[in-house]
Amino acid sequence: MNLHSELIPARQRESRALMLMLHGLGDSLEGYRWWPDAMGLPWMNYLLVNAPDEYFGGWSWFDFTGDIVPGVQRSRRLLFELLDQMRAKGFPTELTTIGGFSQGGLMSVEVGLRYPHRLAGIVCISGFVCEPEKLVEEMPPVAFEQRLLITHGTIDPLIPFAEVREQVNILKAAGLRVEWHELVKEHTIAGEEELDLIRRFVKAGYSAAAG
Repeated sequence: MNLHSELIPARQRESRALMLMLHGLGDSLEGYRWWPDAMGLPWMNYLLVNAPDEYFGGWSWFDFTGDIVPGVQRSRRLLFELLDQMRAKGFPTELTTIGGFSQGGLMSVEVGLRYPHRLAGIVCISGFVCEPEKLVEEMPPVAFEQRLLITHGTIDPLIPFAEVREQVNILKAAGLRVEWHELVKEHTIAGEEELDLIRRFVKAGYSAAAG
């Protein structure tokens, strides 16, 4: 199985910077066509990705109704393969950011902290962490070099804020480089306020990698 994805090239054609954007439950890559313009980074290439499982007209990264672990592991393997394919196509991992919303945010953390190569950054928007204690036990040494931006809404009705904050504290206590932001928002992207946090984080990761 290969994930369906679409590359939106940077306006600066020679750029090798790349951002994968992973949608949430029931959405698709079509739901993030606005993302490149909203980010306003002319040097960034974007790879919009569909999750593997059909879900009521959209797609899902894992089955959330029971044990999510098998689905998370399967999607992680597929995303590892996709990252490897993009490296082979000339997009260096150290210039690649992986980000996502909700289920896509979980997958970004899961993939980013287990992938054996350093990334430019990991962005989790209104997501959560799958088995955080196990994750910090199993992640490779390079995970401690990864940069994470995790944002969550204090009034999120779908993924409880307090639970996510505790998961983030586990990652921090393990020594990971986590930038955590609490926003007064529901289960959504909080407009320009949140986009600016993400934009600055992505730019800093690119600048550090590009020297």
